[in-house]
Amino acid sequence: MSDRLTVGGQAVIEGVMMRGPGVTATAVRTPEGKIEVEKKEVNSISDRFPILKKPMLRGTVALVESLVIGIRSLSYSAKMAGEEDEQLSDKEMAGTIIFALVLASILFIAIPTGAAKLFHFITEDPVFLNLMEGFLRLIIFLLYIWGISRMKDIRRVFQYHGAEHKTIHCYEAGMPLTVENVQGFSRLHPRCGTNFLLIVMLVSIFVFAFLGWPDLVSRIASRILLLPVVAGISYEIIRLAGRSKNAIIQTAIMPGLWLQYLTTRPPEDEMVEVAIESLKAVLPEEEIVEGTGNYLAQVTEENGSEENSVAAAAPLAE
Repeated sequence: MSDRLTVGGQAVIEGVMMRGPGVTATAVRTPEGKIEVEKKEVNSISDRFPILKKPMLRGTVALVESLVIGIRSLSYSAKMAGEEDEQLSDKEMAGTIIFALVLASILFIAIPTGAAKLFHFITEDPVFLNLMEGFLRLIIFLLYIWGISRMKDIRRVFQYHGAEHKTIHCYEAGMPLTVENVQGFSRLHPRCGTNFLLIVMLVSIFVFAFLGWPDLVSRIASRILLLPVVAGISYEIIRLAGRSKNAIIQTAIMPGLWLQYLTTRPPEDEMVEVAIESLKAVLPEEEIVEGTGNYLAQVTEENGSEENSVAAAAPLAE
C-alpha cells in the first residue's frame, strides 16, 4: 500500500466528498435522481510551508483544512440536494467554522472541566480531578454520537458515510469499482474521522491529567491552547494504525471501529453509486499496468465517461 495515493472522504447531504492529492470531488444525488459532481483543486498551506508537514504539526493542519473543505462540501451538497438556494460565502463559512469551534469548546471543554469540580468531595488531588474531567468529556462525546445517530436525517448521512468507507476499502483492495464489489466490503474503516475523534478524547485525558487544577478560566484556556498538541499526537496514532498490521495497534483501535457502528449505516446501492463517482473524480487518468496484481478498477465506459484504475490508499478515510 506504500505506492498508493492518499485518498480520504466525508459523507455530505445526499452525497460523498472524496479528497485526493491536490483535488477534492463532491458527488451529490439531486432530487431528479442525477449525480452531480463538483471537482476542486486544493492547495494545502503545508505545500507553501514544508515545515508544517513534520510530525506533530501536520495533524493540526490536516484537521483545520478538513474542517474548511468539509463545510464547503456540505454547503455544495445542501444546494444540489435542494435544501439551500445558494452556497455559503467565504464570510458565512468563516462564521460557521467559528460557531462550530465555540460550540465544541463549550460542549467538550467548558462543561466537562466545570462539572469535574463535583468530584471534590472525593479528593482534591488535581490528577484525579483531571482524569474525571477526561472521562466526563468522553461520556459527553459518546452520548452526542448516540443522540445524533437516532435522528432520521443524520441516519441517511451515516448511510453515505458507510458508502464512503466501503468504496475506499474496495479501492485499497485493488478491486474493480462496481456497486457489487463495494457492497461486499465492511463499512468500518480504521482511518475514519470517528476513530480520530475518539483518539483525541483518549489522548486528551492523559495530556490534561498533569496540568494541575487552577481556576476554571485557566483550565479552559489551557485545554484550548493544547488542542494542537492533542491533535498532533492523535493524527500520528491514526496514521500508524492505518499502516501497521501490528496486533497490539489493531486491538487498540477496536473501540473506534465499534463506534462506527453508530456513525455508519449500511448504504443503499444508489448511495454506493454516488460514492464511486466521487472517488473516480479524484483518480488520475492513467492506464492500468497489467500483471502488477495491484490495480484498482479496469477501464470501462460508463455514462459516457472513462473510469481509470490506479492503486491507492488513504491514511485518513474521513
